Amino acid sequence: MYHRNKNDNTHSNNLAEGMKNRYLNPEDIYLPPGYSIEVFAQGLNTPSGLLFTSAGDLLIADTGYITGNPVIYRYVDNEFIVLADGFHVPLLGITEFEDKIYVAHRATVTIIYPNGTRSDIITGLPSYGDYSNSKVAFGPNGKMYFGQGTATNSGVVGIDNLWINQHPFFHDYPGSYIMINGQNFETPNILLPNVEDVTLTGAFSPFSVSNLSFETRKGHIRASGGILRSNPDGSDLELVAWGFRSPSYLKFDEAERLFVANTGYDVRGSRPIANAPDEFQFVTPGLWYGWPDYAAGEPVTASVFTPEGGIQPEFLLVSHPNIPPKPFAMFPPNATIIGFDFNYNTNFGPYGDVYIAEFGSVRPRTILDIDGSYHGVGHRVSRIDMSTGEVNTFAINKSGFPSYLTREGGLNRPSDVVFGPDGAMYVVDMGLNTVETPNVFLPNTGVIWRITRTTERVYHQYPRKHIASNNLS
Repeated sequence: MYHRNKNDNTHSNNLAEGMKNRYLNPEDIYLPPGYSIEVFAQGLNTPSGLLFTSAGDLLIADTGYITGNPVIYRYVDNEFIVLADGFHVPLLGITEFEDKIYVAHRATVTIIYPNGTRSDIITGLPSYGDYSNSKVAFGPNGKMYFGQGTATNSGVVGIDNLWINQHPFFHDYPGSYIMINGQNFETPNILLPNVEDVTLTGAFSPFSVSNLSFETRKGHIRASGGILRSNPDGSDLELVAWGFRSPSYLKFDEAERLFVANTGYDVRGSRPIANAPDEFQFVTPGLWYGWPDYAAGEPVTASVFTPEGGIQPEFLLVSHPNIPPKPFAMFPPNATIIGFDFNYNTNFGPYGDVYIAEFGSVRPRTILDIDGSYHGVGHRVSRIDMSTGEVNTFAINKSGFPSYLTREGGLNRPSDVVFGPDGAMYVVDMGLNTVETPNVFLPNTGVIWRITRTTERVYHQYPRKHIASNNLS
């Protein structure tokens, strides 16, 4: 459905409720000297991104996690005007190209034309597992690029995959011909809930389907963990690279290089992998980037990736397409890096550097974890020095913890960073979640923050250093 509704009373009521539900205080946020932050917009549900259009409009995308109805709002004079809704949950990004709005929502890419009509140009993407397809980006060649997440944490469908009952035959698909070693992983058979039964599941197979040694799988264009591209109308879809786990956000820089934010493995499921960092990767067409057998360029058979008290991960593949490249920059496990933007305003900060949203851990926690589980991980905006690959924290709550734990008035779930035409940085904060369940959000607590420079001097950012293993000249 496409409609404009300047008198959306339901949303107005929710906006008032949201102002009451979330305490906001920019003074609770640490910034380097010479910067200031303010609340730009509030009372949203679960905003995933924003877009400044060539016509001068500001559009805000809502995932639909709370309402089940993803929405694109046009923000005018402190009002949220519904531009379009009725997309698949989640809506994870909007992009403008040649006066058209490209909407990335589960398994689908949709165009909204200037006259308000719309068309699904890509459908049927393998997005029904743990991770969906990403926001699209347009390259210097005029092609449309986007990421496709994996169905599972590390290649094996298990009881951690909550989508099994809805999609019992779904699994991961490789991007090239592979041969698998044939390991099988034993779990309770949750497809038979009233029967005491166990089952075996192999890699790149549906739940309860076992593998034989040296089985082969053919490559797919719509690969799990792939970067894909097409013409702007969705035709001529092709695979650019694969071996990512959750390529959640990608963007070209001024030098026409493609970078992607990729999240690392979790300690969960039939094949848990510990201590896997998030990766900021430079994308070279034709390469495999390591999933499901490497993390940040290192084999998961290394002892560092063994879960505490758990089993050392083994390779799922008999051989690998190539030695995967090391990331341009790395982030701690569970940082969950998502939206980022390049800064080309020298009045704001170093030219060409990346500012990136760290969403934070999505694994269940309790308030008792505050003593260490969140220290140095996520819930902030970081800066990547593009000359060295060094990562430094740029914006973070003064407590060091997300606001849903402390109930202070700062950042909670940063999901996107965008530089506006005014030279300011806009930070999308998806909102407050419950302590017990980090993936359940409270209505009307989403926020857009605005950060500006107040002095001319550039200060070194608050340090949290992670040096890239291979940098680009």
